[in-house]
Amino acid sequence: MEQKKNAFIKGLRDGVPICLGYLSVSFTFGMMCTQNGLPFWIALLISMTNLTSAGQFAGTALIIAGGGYLEIAVTTFVINIRYMLMSLSLSQKVEPRMTTLQRSLLSFTVTDEIFAVAMQEKGPVTAAYFAGLSFTPYWGWALGTLFGATATSLLPAALRSALGIAIYGMFL
Repeated sequence: MEQKKNAFIKGLRDGVPICLGYLSVSFTFGMMCTQNGLPFWIALLISMTNLTSAGQFAGTALIIAGGGYLEIAVTTFVINIRYMLMSLSLSQKVEPRMTTLQRSLLSFTVTDEIFAVAMQEKGPVTAAYFAGLSFTPYWGWALGTLFGATATSLLPAALRSALGIAIYGMFL
Protein backbone atom coordinates (compact mmCIF):
# COMPACT_ATOMS: atom_id res chain seq x y z
CA MET A 1 0.00 0.00 0.00
CA GLU A 2 2.87 2.37 0.83
CA GLN A 3 4.38 1.66 -2.57
CA LYS A 4 1.12 2.70 -4.31
CA LYS A 5 0.92 5.85 -2.22
CA ASN A 6 4.49 6.80 -3.11
CA ALA A 7 3.86 6.12 -6.80
CA PHE A 8 0.70 8.25 -6.71
CA ILE A 9 2.57 11.12 -5.01
CA LYS A 10 5.39 10.89 -7.55
CA GLY A 11 2.78 11.06 -10.32
CA LEU A 12 1.20 14.12 -8.69
CA ARG A 13 4.59 15.86 -8.60
CA ASP A 14 5.35 14.92 -12.21
CA GLY A 15 1.96 16.30 -13.25
CA VAL A 16 2.44 19.77 -11.74
CA PRO A 17 4.36 21.26 -14.71
CA ILE A 18 1.70 19.93 -17.08
CA CYS A 19 -1.00 21.43 -14.87
CA LEU A 20 0.69 24.84 -14.95
CA GLY A 21 0.87 24.75 -18.74
CA TYR A 22 -2.77 23.76 -18.99
CA LEU A 23 -3.97 26.64 -16.82
CA SER A 24 -3.27 29.32 -19.42
CA VAL A 25 -4.76 27.34 -22.29
CA SER A 26 -7.88 26.27 -20.42
CA PHE A 27 -8.36 29.82 -19.12
CA THR A 28 -8.44 30.94 -22.75
CA PHE A 29 -10.84 28.15 -23.62
CA GLY A 30 -13.21 29.21 -20.85
CA MET A 31 -13.02 32.80 -22.06
CA MET A 32 -13.73 31.79 -25.65
CA CYS A 33 -16.81 29.87 -24.59
CA THR A 34 -18.40 32.62 -22.54
CA GLN A 35 -17.46 35.38 -24.99
CA ASN A 36 -19.42 33.46 -27.59
CA GLY A 37 -22.51 33.02 -25.46
CA LEU A 38 -22.01 29.61 -23.87
CA PRO A 39 -22.75 29.43 -20.14
CA PHE A 40 -19.75 28.87 -17.86
CA TRP A 41 -21.05 25.46 -16.80
CA ILE A 42 -21.10 24.25 -20.42
CA ALA A 43 -17.45 25.28 -20.80
CA LEU A 44 -16.63 23.40 -17.61
CA LEU A 45 -18.63 20.35 -18.70
CA ILE A 46 -16.80 20.26 -22.04
CA SER A 47 -13.42 20.47 -20.28
CA MET A 48 -14.25 17.75 -17.78
CA THR A 49 -15.52 15.31 -20.41
CA ASN A 50 -13.19 16.02 -23.33
CA LEU A 51 -9.59 16.42 -22.20
CA THR A 52 -8.05 17.68 -25.43
CA SER A 53 -7.24 21.30 -26.11
CA ALA A 54 -7.20 21.13 -29.91
CA GLY A 55 -10.37 19.04 -30.00
CA GLN A 56 -12.14 21.32 -27.55
CA PHE A 57 -11.23 24.52 -29.38
CA ALA A 58 -12.19 23.07 -32.77
CA GLY A 59 -15.37 21.39 -31.55
CA THR A 60 -16.53 24.44 -29.63
CA ALA A 61 -15.77 26.73 -32.58
CA LEU A 62 -17.97 24.47 -34.72
CA ILE A 63 -20.74 24.50 -32.09
CA ILE A 64 -20.62 28.29 -31.96
CA ALA A 65 -20.65 28.49 -35.77
CA GLY A 66 -23.71 26.21 -35.89
CA GLY A 67 -21.94 23.16 -37.27
CA GLY A 68 -23.80 19.89 -37.54
CA TYR A 69 -23.31 16.93 -35.25
CA LEU A 70 -21.58 14.86 -37.92
CA GLU A 71 -19.19 17.70 -38.77
CA ILE A 72 -18.30 18.16 -35.10
CA ALA A 73 -17.89 14.41 -34.54
CA VAL A 74 -15.66 13.87 -37.59
CA THR A 75 -13.52 16.93 -36.87
CA THR A 76 -12.89 16.04 -33.24
CA PHE A 77 -12.30 12.39 -34.14
CA VAL A 78 -9.65 13.29 -36.72
CA ILE A 79 -7.97 15.78 -34.37
CA ASN A 80 -7.96 13.31 -31.48
CA ILE A 81 -7.10 10.05 -33.26
CA ARG A 82 -3.49 10.50 -32.16
CA TYR A 83 -4.58 9.70 -28.60
CA MET A 84 -5.65 6.24 -29.69
CA LEU A 85 -2.18 5.67 -31.13
CA MET A 86 -0.52 7.05 -28.00
CA SER A 87 -2.69 4.80 -25.84
CA LEU A 88 -1.70 1.75 -27.90
CA SER A 89 1.95 2.62 -27.43
CA LEU A 90 1.51 3.34 -23.72
CA SER A 91 -0.36 0.06 -23.22
CA GLN A 92 2.93 -1.72 -23.94
CA LYS A 93 4.58 0.12 -21.05
CA VAL A 94 1.96 -0.21 -18.30
CA GLU A 95 2.35 -2.90 -15.68
CA PRO A 96 0.81 -6.20 -16.86
CA ARG A 97 -1.43 -6.55 -13.80
CA MET A 98 -3.23 -3.27 -14.55
CA THR A 99 -6.87 -4.26 -14.99
CA THR A 100 -8.96 -3.49 -18.04
CA LEU A 101 -11.09 -1.13 -15.96
CA GLN A 102 -7.99 0.75 -14.76
CA ARG A 103 -6.66 0.95 -18.32
CA SER A 104 -10.02 2.23 -19.57
CA LEU A 105 -10.36 4.87 -16.87
CA LEU A 106 -6.79 6.08 -17.24
CA SER A 107 -6.94 6.13 -21.05
CA PHE A 108 -9.42 9.02 -20.75
CA THR A 109 -6.59 11.22 -19.46
CA VAL A 110 -3.99 10.48 -22.14
CA THR A 111 -2.82 13.77 -23.62
CA ASP A 112 0.38 14.62 -25.47
CA GLU A 113 2.07 15.82 -22.31
CA ILE A 114 0.87 13.04 -20.01
CA PHE A 115 1.90 10.48 -22.62
CA ALA A 116 5.39 12.01 -22.92
CA VAL A 117 5.96 12.02 -19.16
CA ALA A 118 4.58 8.50 -18.68
CA MET A 119 6.77 7.12 -21.46
CA GLN A 120 9.86 8.58 -19.75
CA GLU A 121 9.10 6.66 -16.55
CA LYS A 122 11.69 3.99 -15.87
CA GLY A 123 10.16 0.54 -15.78
CA PRO A 124 6.47 -0.27 -16.10
CA VAL A 125 3.94 2.50 -15.49
CA THR A 126 1.73 1.58 -12.54
CA ALA A 127 -1.93 2.50 -12.18
CA ALA A 128 -1.13 4.50 -9.05
CA TYR A 129 1.58 6.54 -10.79
CA PHE A 130 -0.57 7.18 -13.86
CA ALA A 131 -3.54 8.20 -11.70
CA GLY A 132 -1.35 10.72 -9.87
CA LEU A 133 0.17 11.94 -13.13
CA SER A 134 -3.30 12.51 -14.59
CA PHE A 135 -4.95 13.99 -11.49
CA THR A 136 -3.14 17.33 -11.32
CA PRO A 137 -3.40 18.21 -15.05
CA TYR A 138 -7.05 17.14 -15.19
CA TRP A 139 -8.07 19.44 -12.35
CA GLY A 140 -5.78 22.20 -13.60
CA TRP A 141 -7.53 22.04 -16.95
CA ALA A 142 -10.98 22.08 -15.37
CA LEU A 143 -10.19 24.89 -12.92
CA GLY A 144 -8.48 26.98 -15.62
CA THR A 145 -11.60 26.66 -17.74
CA LEU A 146 -13.81 27.65 -14.84
CA PHE A 147 -11.63 30.65 -13.98
CA GLY A 148 -11.51 31.80 -17.61
CA ALA A 149 -15.23 31.36 -18.11
CA THR A 150 -16.17 33.22 -14.95
CA ALA A 151 -13.51 35.95 -15.19
CA THR A 152 -14.34 36.96 -18.75
CA SER A 153 -16.85 39.58 -17.74
CA LEU A 154 -14.38 41.07 -15.23
CA LEU A 155 -11.46 41.53 -17.65
CA PRO A 156 -11.06 44.56 -19.92
CA ALA A 157 -11.44 43.94 -23.67
CA ALA A 158 -7.74 44.63 -24.37
CA LEU A 159 -6.65 41.98 -21.88
CA ARG A 160 -9.21 39.46 -23.19
CA SER A 161 -7.84 40.01 -26.69
CA ALA A 162 -4.24 39.59 -25.52
CA LEU A 163 -5.10 36.34 -23.74
CA GLY A 164 -6.23 34.93 -27.09
CA ILE A 165 -2.64 33.82 -27.65
CA ALA A 166 -2.43 32.04 -24.29
CA ILE A 167 -2.35 28.63 -25.97
CA TYR A 168 1.30 29.33 -26.71
CA GLY A 169 1.89 29.56 -22.97
CA MET A 170 1.39 25.83 -22.74
CA PHE A 171 4.48 25.26 -24.85
CA LEU A 172 6.65 27.22 -22.41
